[in-house]
Amino acid sequence: MNLIHDIRESYAQVLRRRWFLRDCGIGLGSIAASTLMNSDQAAAVSSPDANPLAPRQPHFAPKAKRVIYIFQAGAPSHLELFDNKPELTKRDGQLPPAELLKGYRAAFINPNSALLGPKFKYERHGQCGMELSEVLPHTAAIADELCLIRTLQTDAVNHAPAQIMMNTGSQQFGRPSIGAWTLYGLGSESADLPGFVVLTSAKGTSGGASNYGSGFLPTMYGGIPFRSAGDPVLYLSNPPGVDAESQRASLDTLQRLNGLAVKAAGDPEIAARIQSYEMAYRLQTSAPELMDLASESKDSLEKYGVKDPKESSFARNCLLARRLIERGVRFVQLFHEAWDQHGNLTAGVKANAADTDRASAALVADLKERGLLNDTIVVWGGEFGRTPMVQGGNDGRDHHNRCFSMWLAGGGVKAGLTYGQTDELGFNVTENPVHVHDLNATLLHLLGFDHTRLTFRSQGRDYRLTDVHGQVVQGILA
Repeated sequence: MNLIHDIRESYAQVLRRRWFLRDCGIGLGSIAASTLMNSDQAAAVSSPDANPLAPRQPHFAPKAKRVIYIFQAGAPSHLELFDNKPELTKRDGQLPPAELLKGYRAAFINPNSALLGPKFKYERHGQCGMELSEVLPHTAAIADELCLIRTLQTDAVNHAPAQIMMNTGSQQFGRPSIGAWTLYGLGSESADLPGFVVLTSAKGTSGGASNYGSGFLPTMYGGIPFRSAGDPVLYLSNPPGVDAESQRASLDTLQRLNGLAVKAAGDPEIAARIQSYEMAYRLQTSAPELMDLASESKDSLEKYGVKDPKESSFARNCLLARRLIERGVRFVQLFHEAWDQHGNLTAGVKANAADTDRASAALVADLKERGLLNDTIVVWGGEFGRTPMVQGGNDGRDHHNRCFSMWLAGGGVKAGLTYGQTDELGFNVTENPVHVHDLNATLLHLLGFDHTRLTFRSQGRDYRLTDVHGQVVQGILA
């Protein structure tokens, strides 16, 4: 009986080995192939001394080196701010033309709702004669620095998908943000601060951390949110009983162990861990100095509209954005979600403009005064626009993805330009449409990248920010 048992057991072991080699061969082959395909990434992180965030050269000479992206989440109404429509005023209260609504999808309202005229007056400003709403007097003062695009388009009709699409090129979670792509392509010029910093005012965005995440890129390229109160980054301060000497010794030991691991595995995530530990150590000194506005003059605080240097506000974040890029940070993104006026449109837009207009304009003017605007792109806008039709009684607008407005300044874009044209009701684009993919392709172009060549291999294919779409908007390039 024991002999028979031994023979059966031996035969079972052979089957198991044969089964593994036969049925798992494809799996082993794919692992080997994946290793070969990622050999360049493995080589880049095989040394613990390698810095994956070191500055790198783009594909060609860039017009801009850094980006400040002011994301006005919630969808600012282009009709109340940037796109004057006298005909819509004349037709206030009338039903929209039936042919206009063919195939149209609104988020919430019946598309056959009555038209709603713009709530504010427009005037021309600057030598360029740019038309802007009366609620943007400070933006009007920098009209000759702006490139106003009135013909943005997106595929999404609700906030979270549209925000994620604007920032990652896809409505689905899991793709890298434009800030992460920028850091991946260019690296960082700051040794003491993250290369991609996120500042938030008003409330958190509907799309959450996916708006500034690294997706399938190594985590070191994701945005780092800075808090407005307490430590800028959680757990930045040492706990009681841990001094600088013991902390440094612990980090050195961790770095040696992680260095051995990265040599053995070539895993970019281990390199990211080494980088994050070292960055956290340096942040203990650099972050408090950055956030302390005591060195800013009274005149500077007043220009931005900062009432209390220690109190969180959009104005304070704009000033911090300038301070961040002065310290070599590559990409700064400000999120301010307050623009979702399904009702109370008049008061809401007026209040939001009062909160953001002064500081946005002050940032552009400040950058120009310090010689930083030429190689810094400033972007201002949200995820889509608002309908020409009314929602919420007589004072609200629904989501509208067929046309909306954004402005850019500096960094190689034409100044004093109004680009594109919408129809007389602000409903459809009639001239020079700019899709989200086109905007992202253009931003990467200004940073020195061919958007079709800035790729990362994941799950067996080369991904890029613009997916398989996007054309550089040549008409806005200086």
